[in-house]
Amino acid sequence: MQALNAPTVVRAAEELNPLIPHPIEIVLSVVVFGILFFAVKKYVVPNFEATFAERTSAIEGGLAAAETKQAEADAKLAELEKQLADARHEAARIREEAREQGAAIVAEMREQAQAESTRIVEHGKTQIEAERQQAVTSLRAEVGTLATTLAGRIVGESLDDDERQSRVVERFLADLESGTPGRN
Repeated sequence: MQALNAPTVVRAAEELNPLIPHPIEIVLSVVVFGILFFAVKKYVVPNFEATFAERTSAIEGGLAAAETKQAEADAKLAELEKQLADARHEAARIREEAREQGAAIVAEMREQAQAESTRIVEHGKTQIEAERQQAVTSLRAEVGTLATTLAGRIVGESLDDDERQSRVVERFLADLESGTPGRN
């Protein structure tokens, strides 16, 4: 082996500085970087851009769909609230109508009860009057019989003749009703 001399080692060490790259490495690195940059720009970036565009349109479409669904939900909610308000108004109207019908039925029932009461009272008065007339007739007949019997006993002769009996009874009752005593 050959012995290295000290100045050659220092020169070789100066030429092989690891911190400074060789010009061929710089050129080769730039060429490889350019090819790699071209390949990425030509094939990878368009795929990324397409994916980003699809995601953006999907997100925007999702947002638009969500806004549409929200608007539909708001419209449905407003419609349901309107229907609920209409139902409440209808229920109030039905309740008021039922109250009015109830009041009309109560008034009609009172009127019918009053009419029935008046009819019963009138029927009772008619019946009482008929019974009174019957009692008067019965009393007249009874009083007539008693009066003829009594008169027959007082006079001492029989008043069995119906015509005579009826005249005497009629005259006696007429005198009683007028309040004047009998005349002889």
